[in-house]
Order: sequence, then C-alpha cells, then structure tokens
Amino acid sequence: MLYGVHLLPLAAVWGASYLFIEVALDELAPATLMEIRLLLATAVLAVVLFARTSVGDTWRGLRRIWKSALILGCFNAAVPFTLIAWGQTRVDSGVAAITIATVPIFVVLLATRFRRTERVRGLRLAGILLGLAGVGVLAGVDPVGGLPAVVGIIATTTASLCYAAGTLYTQIKLERVSPILVAFATTAGGALLLLPWAAVEAPGTTPSWKVIGAVVALAVLGTAFAQIIYYRMIALFGSTRASLIAYLVPPVALIYGTLILDEPLTLNVLLGLALVLIGIAFGSGLTWRCRTVAPQAS
Repeated sequence: MLYGVHLLPLAAVWGASYLFIEVALDELAPATLMEIRLLLATAVLAVVLFARTSVGDTWRGLRRIWKSALILGCFNAAVPFTLIAWGQTRVDSGVAAITIATVPIFVVLLATRFRRTERVRGLRLAGILLGLAGVGVLAGVDPVGGLPAVVGIIATTTASLCYAAGTLYTQIKLERVSPILVAFATTAGGALLLLPWAAVEAPGTTPSWKVIGAVVALAVLGTAFAQIIYYRMIALFGSTRASLIAYLVPPVALIYGTLILDEPLTLNVLLGLALVLIGIAFGSGLTWRCRTVAPQAS
C-alpha cells in the first residue's frame, strides 16, 4: 500500500511533465525552459525544507553533500532535463516518455559495474536487450520525422542513462540523507550548472500566460513535488524498485499526448512501448522480484 501511495501520484505528475514541456517549448528554448523550471522548483523546495528544519541545520547538511549535489544536479537535473526538452523539439511527448522508461534497464546495467552483487544473465539479460530493441523500434527504419526524430530519440535515451546514473549514485552515496534535502540540493545544483547556457538562450519577449502556467506546473508538480516523492521512494524501497515508476509514466504520457495534444498513436509507438515495458519487467528482475516483495508491499 505504501509503495502505491508514492507510485501513482508520481506517475500522474511525471506523465504530465512531457505535456507541460511540449506546451512551453512553443515559446521557450530548451535550456531556458529547464533553468526556469529548476529555479522555481528550488524556491518551492526551500520553503518546504525550511519549514521542517532550521536554516543552520540545512546549511550544515548542504556543506556535507555539496559535491554530491553538483553531481546529482548534473545527472538528475540539468543534463537530462535539457536533453528531454531538446529531444521533444523533434519527437512527440509520448515517444520521449517511452525512451525515458528505459531507466530501470540502465540502472541494472550500471549496477553490474558499480555494485558487484548485481549480475545480469539469463532472462534479465534478454530483458535488457528487448528493452533496448524497443527504443530501436521507436526510431524505426523510416521513422516519422526522419533523421531529426532519430536524433531526438537518441537525446532522450541519453537522458534516461543520466537518470539511471543519478538514481544509483543517490542510493550509494546519499542513502541516509533527508530526501527533501537531496531534492533541494539537486535542483539548486542543476540550476547553477545550467545558468550560463540558459542565459544565452533567454527569450527577448515575455512568454504568454499559457506557457507561464505550463512552466509553473512543470516546476511545482513535475519537479519539486516529484523529486520529494522519488527520493523518498529510493530511501524506502531502493533504486531498482523506485525506478519502476518507468512502467506507468509512458502510458500516462501517451494518454495526455493523444487526448490533449492530438499526437498520433502509430504502430511503431505501441510496439516500442510494449517491448520497452516487457524488457523492463525481465531486465529489472520484476518477474521474480514480485513473488518476494509483494507481500511486504501490500
């Protein structure tokens, strides 16, 4: 029950994030959009953090983890956020969400290198290959959008790899740090790193209210609220189970994209989604893990 209480709201807001990005990209460049997102999210998280702890305790906590904050700001915020936004200038929001669903697959692959207790063989290896094949199906032999769409898919898949690295790093280095402090440090570090690039791409005119609303929703719900839940999930359930949010985000994003943005549901998209999700099931070990963790999670 506790797992579901975290999982379902996170899927809803992260699935909607691709919709908000698609709307905001009409008037904002990718780096600028993501810088505003991170600055607003940092402000919201600061309010939440200072409401729970004193300024002195927060400052001491940040001094202990500032290097980790910059690393997470890079791999869990600045780089993947910008890659996703840039990729969505070339592919639909639903396609971007499907490629990000490969996070658990990359978590397992990275864990084999940095956590030697993890082994990938048999069905897990087959699942990883199947999931990656799903990304290939999305790109297709003759994809809608041509070469730019393929480049966009590569960008969003690279963002998925960054998220996986950030997820594993959090569990290894920051397992005992407050999830809210980690979320605040991540967004602040990401905003700092992205600031020079965002300043270069800053618009010459004020965005419309529609775009402003999309950015605020993206920052408050898709970043601040989502970061708190996600880092709490990593602390409570571990990086592998937390990354299984990737199962729910793509279908939610596809529903939003189809109903609100009129994005087409092509055979490549549906087949790619199926392959990625089946690949995650086997690659992350869910097919055997459910038999052992389900009783404790109910």
